[in-house]
Amino acid sequence: MGINILGMGRYVPEQKLKNDDFKRFIETNDEWITSRTGIRERRMAGWEPTWYMGAEASKKAIEAAGIDPSEIGLVISCSATADFNCPSLSCIIQNETGAVNAAAFDLNAACTGFVYAADTAHRFLMTDDSLKYVLVVANEALSRFLDFEDRSSCILFGDGAAAAVIEKSDKLYASHLGADGSGAGYLVSRAMKVASEVAVESNFEDPFPDVPLHKLQQNGKEVYKFAVQALPKSFELAAAKVGITKDDIDWFIPHQANVRIIETAAKKLGVPMEKFIVTLDHYGNTSSASIPLALDEAIEKGIIKRGQKIALIGFGAGLTYGGIILEY
Repeated sequence: MGINILGMGRYVPEQKLKNDDFKRFIETNDEWITSRTGIRERRMAGWEPTWYMGAEASKKAIEAAGIDPSEIGLVISCSATADFNCPSLSCIIQNETGAVNAAAFDLNAACTGFVYAADTAHRFLMTDDSLKYVLVVANEALSRFLDFEDRSSCILFGDGAAAAVIEKSDKLYASHLGADGSGAGYLVSRAMKVASEVAVESNFEDPFPDVPLHKLQQNGKEVYKFAVQALPKSFELAAAKVGITKDDIDWFIPHQANVRIIETAAKKLGVPMEKFIVTLDHYGNTSSASIPLALDEAIEKGIIKRGQKIALIGFGAGLTYGGIILEY
């Protein structure tokens, strides 16, 4: 059993931050950023809470699906930048969208979040015949977690949300989810810091002990090394489960972190860049929202059509990775 994406929607903040805008507070310029990342502008949440962006994207997805929100049986929200520890984003979105009969929970797999959440939706649909629709929403406000004195990271990220209404179907479907916790320290945003004179015996050592609370920090070289292996691996392990190859795929939608990562992954797969959907030039890295933002935009523009086979491949902090192959 597979899934059918019945409807999608997206929301991005009103405020744009272009590359040259960074010159006001750090030493950089448009050419430096574009040549190294492929990013030209990104959206920055101002007044918009993370939950609000997710709710607005979800309303559009429900409208596109043409369903009554009361028929949704489950809401899964994925985010690394939730507004609250509790309540969950999913519960707020459930109320905002009128999905009154839905269970709701949040999932955090960082930038791989949408792949993890969509595959979780598939597993719920496979095992519960009473479940008709699942709403999966990815919503991120990364700008609130950036260190704007760190020019290597603050230029990369943007804010936004995208959502999908998913139902069960007999279409092609395969997935693979994975993680490598040995790289947990390569991309970090701390929720709280515990002060103790007692040493904790652990394999994990805080790599950024002096960074202010919650500010995002990363080891860019290590993340890059992981990413260029994880993207092709995610596809290959999922494809092997259903006996298909890269030549069977119409479109690849990767996590939109850096165009160099996507280009290297495409080369490793032996796939031309023309088959990769790339939107990071105007969204930047929106973490879990990057794959569904790209997917929704490509569907809206008529690039991705019904019956085509697509591969969603992602990687993120944790370190996590995952791939889904499905028929749209």
